[in-house]
Amino acid sequence: MTARTTETPTGVGAPVASATEAPALRLRGVRKTFRGNSGEEVTALDGVDLDVAPGEFVTVVGSSGCGKSTMLSIIAGLDQPTSGTVEVQGPVALMFQEATLLPWLTARRNVELALKLRGVPRSERAARVESLLETVHLERWGDHRPFELSGGMCQRVALARCLAQEARVVLMDEPLGALDAMTRDHLHDEIEQVARSTGISVLFVTHNVREAVRLGDRVILMGSHPGRIVHEQVVDLPRPRVMDSADVASRAADLTARLKKAATADREADLNDEVAS
Repeated sequence: MTARTTETPTGVGAPVASATEAPALRLRGVRKTFRGNSGEEVTALDGVDLDVAPGEFVTVVGSSGCGKSTMLSIIAGLDQPTSGTVEVQGPVALMFQEATLLPWLTARRNVELALKLRGVPRSERAARVESLLETVHLERWGDHRPFELSGGMCQRVALARCLAQEARVVLMDEPLGALDAMTRDHLHDEIEQVARSTGISVLFVTHNVREAVRLGDRVILMGSHPGRIVHEQVVDLPRPRVMDSADVASRAADLTARLKKAATADREADLNDEVAS
């Protein structure tokens, strides 16, 4: 099993909870097991410890099946850990790869629904919705239904809906994975701007290492079999960043090498287990 390592460059100031400030999100010893098709116990997550500070943007990268989405489901309360604890300061919202908007409602009504479910009075909802649509630069598209919007626009509506929930922690499960490169790059800027202006904490899952470096204050690498954190690194590059810049490419190359090393160790461990059994 690959050991977990941490790199924090001297003098770098990604948001970190102080001794008196509680993390926006804290996981301690989170473990998740389930029964496989043959009745055997499968460990999806093992011993996951993670803090996310208020206002911090943390990206998570790992191979398919390493437990990234399982971890988000547990944090969101959609699943329960087998053991360990999850502490969240304030409401949590979850964004998926698909925007999951209600197709018969306009963009405005999709956002308003989140306010209605929170019990916000009708008299306050209209102004709040307009403010949220302005935040994601969709104020001129509020009366359009999802099928009339591009994929990037739909994800911006989904982001506005998350903000309507007054979430302090937003979980993003590959929200840009289905978009073309140009739209994705534009939404990088949008998401970064919204995160900074609202002070939300973001935990962003992606398969794209460059995307992780482009967005993250800190990048978390996960290994598999079982899913666990094997490395974390603070990104000390100035903002705004560009996906194709040499600095982002260099950091991404280093992290990719670490991921490959962890994957090789995981495969060797699996082979040893098969031989032993």
